Amino acid sequence: MLATQLGVQGRVINFSFQLSLVLFADSLRMKFLPSPLLAVVLAATSFAATPAPFNPATDRATLLQGVSEIAATGVPGGVSAFGPQAFAVIAGKDGKKALLPVVAAARWEKGRIVAFGHNGYLGAFADSGTGTLLTNAVRWSAGDKTEPKVGVVGNAGLVTHLKSTGLDAEAVEVKSLKAQLSKFDVIAVDAHKLAAGDVEPLVKFLRGGGGFVTAATGWGWLYGGKDKALLAAEFAGNLVLKNAGLVFTAGTPGKTTSTGYTTGGDLALLNASTALDATLAKTALSADQLTQAGSTLADALRALPPDDKIFLPRLASLNTAGITVDFPRPDKPLAADNALARLIVTQQIEALKQTKPELIRPHPAADSFPGAVPKNAPRLPNQTVSIDTGVPGWQSTGLYAAPGELIRVAVPPALADKGLGVRIGCHTDHLWHLEKWQRAPEISRREPIKAAITAAANPFGGLIYIDVPEKFAPGKTLLAIAGAVESPRYILGQTSLLEWQTKLRNAPAPWAELETKKIILSVPSEKIRQLDDPEALMKFWDQVQDANADLIAIPRDRKRPERIVPDTQISAGYMHSGYPIMTLLDKSVDATVSLEAMKAGTWGHFHELGHNHQQPDWTFDGTTEVTCNLFSLYVMETLCGKPPGQGHDAMKPDAVDKRLRGYLGMSDKFTRWKSDPFLALTMYHQLRTAFGWETYKKVFAEYRDLPKEQRPKNDDEERDQWLVRFSRAAGKNLGPFFEAWGVPTSTAARDSIKSLSEWMPADWPKS
Repeated sequence: MLATQLGVQGRVINFSFQLSLVLFADSLRMKFLPSPLLAVVLAATSFAATPAPFNPATDRATLLQGVSEIAATGVPGGVSAFGPQAFAVIAGKDGKKALLPVVAAARWEKGRIVAFGHNGYLGAFADSGTGTLLTNAVRWSAGDKTEPKVGVVGNAGLVTHLKSTGLDAEAVEVKSLKAQLSKFDVIAVDAHKLAAGDVEPLVKFLRGGGGFVTAATGWGWLYGGKDKALLAAEFAGNLVLKNAGLVFTAGTPGKTTSTGYTTGGDLALLNASTALDATLAKTALSADQLTQAGSTLADALRALPPDDKIFLPRLASLNTAGITVDFPRPDKPLAADNALARLIVTQQIEALKQTKPELIRPHPAADSFPGAVPKNAPRLPNQTVSIDTGVPGWQSTGLYAAPGELIRVAVPPALADKGLGVRIGCHTDHLWHLEKWQRAPEISRREPIKAAITAAANPFGGLIYIDVPEKFAPGKTLLAIAGAVESPRYILGQTSLLEWQTKLRNAPAPWAELETKKIILSVPSEKIRQLDDPEALMKFWDQVQDANADLIAIPRDRKRPERIVPDTQISAGYMHSGYPIMTLLDKSVDATVSLEAMKAGTWGHFHELGHNHQQPDWTFDGTTEVTCNLFSLYVMETLCGKPPGQGHDAMKPDAVDKRLRGYLGMSDKFTRWKSDPFLALTMYHQLRTAFGWETYKKVFAEYRDLPKEQRPKNDDEERDQWLVRFSRAAGKNLGPFFEAWGVPTSTAARDSIKSLSEWMPADWPKS
């Protein structure tokens, strides 16, 4: 690990490393070092023999022969390449300017590995690009064996595919894998099928010259509340791959084409070792190259196992004496092309994650965000908190952990080690992929509750929550929290206005929460110090949530409340949906705590709540930013008194007419339709004008109750079902209407509603 002189106690991070850098002898790596630094390193270093020369470009070309693109299977995860003979094969987007491997490979000792970032790729041979790549991967991993024997674990389809390409493939049961390894030259296996007992035999197999083709979805393995550190330290697939300098990561590489990933481009800087060399010689790189190097290094640091013996020792042996780095702040962001500084910040954050709560200290950056706790604020010795374990997600406590200060959570012994956790901080957005960091990229911390008493701390501080997993045994329980600071908290139906006005809104913590059973607002405390009537405000927010429930035809009583959290910087957009919904820390926060502003309508908040309610069955390609706005229109009309279809400037009649002018005469209307959310929303509003919201509710209820086998399975079926189900609910044939708009549907779908009378708006089509 990098050594920190000031640790978490200093705003400026001074890092000193040893002057011994293990360099690769090939010209690609050496060219990144300016001659003075190279001379110093060579003079001060006695390094081990370098591995046999290899050319990753040649290996990559062999793997990609006949492959120009592969499709995205589900949501692929990432693969980090950091070993001396590891390399990216195919990459996806990591932010706007950087890439992240989705397929990577490596040579190690006598063996070879190819790793795909989604286990679905081992069954994606119907996609010609992926099918060819799978075949190439098996042949390449076999090395110089021209007729390799391939063992395929639990995947009959892959056996058939490989046989069709002339390979000698045989099915193997995972339980007999260890016993049969010696009969194969190559093993192809979904890494999720592997157990701890398979690791050493596979490592031995690779050392002896075996080939290993595998796949895993790193982010998927983490589902269920697993800590990211466990992906590197415990996942069997990574325990095999790490020896070669590869690991599956929790990243999600974005598509580089409309359907998947192209195979073009120079991916040399997607190896962390190469990126480190390049970063040290940053004057030789462009800003975009430095951005890529920084992204690669940050991804590797967040993914490496703590016992890594390939890359982490290199970091510990570097010397960058005299480098000082200001931690990112809203007024002094850290740009992506400052790769070395971002590497240092990343290392410190990762080191803090591994630090025991008792050793955490306040981080000075917390003063800028999320904020300092007054020094004279009382630390409560033993505060009793009630939680309902039948409600999944974050259970608010009304308490705040000061930056770097230890709190202790006491739970009944029966609840220990059952999956509960204590979370400090509501700002869970990760900013690693952004071009500028305005705060530390990761500032929320979760500690699993494994014993009756759990210690927790966060160098940045934050609101305290008890994190309840899904399907936890329901029940009301009391627990105690010591060492925390009281935060302003209003609970609709429980907190009296007198108590709020005279005491609670003045609690000293820098963040507050306004809470109902349907929605919770986290806001800076300064925003509610003058709020006299949170009751009326939160009743209106409940009405918003009830309206959303009514439109989608679900019960008003919710499994858990939605959450809205503002942040100085968020991971995407001006606002984004999720749990919690994230917004920027600007005037939108003032609107959330103003009854007047809410009644006037705040489209952005209604839009993000709409995202959290929209369903994939009736949200086809081009409508992700459209069907969510049905909820915006509904709330604006029914609660805010806006005329039907109003509430956003883009939906004013003049704007709509201007947008429609000439649209129907376009040759490729659907492409334009999909690219303009408000153009598409106009079509949905026409249906509301003609058939009312009750028809929408009827259709949504029908979708809600569909058995699994009747749900649409692809985009074409989603459009067809939307046409047919809405037509039948409206009692009209909407086929001509869909055609006029250019929304494609099948002949079979249109024929199925021919018995209904055709309908078009009275003033439609427009010229």
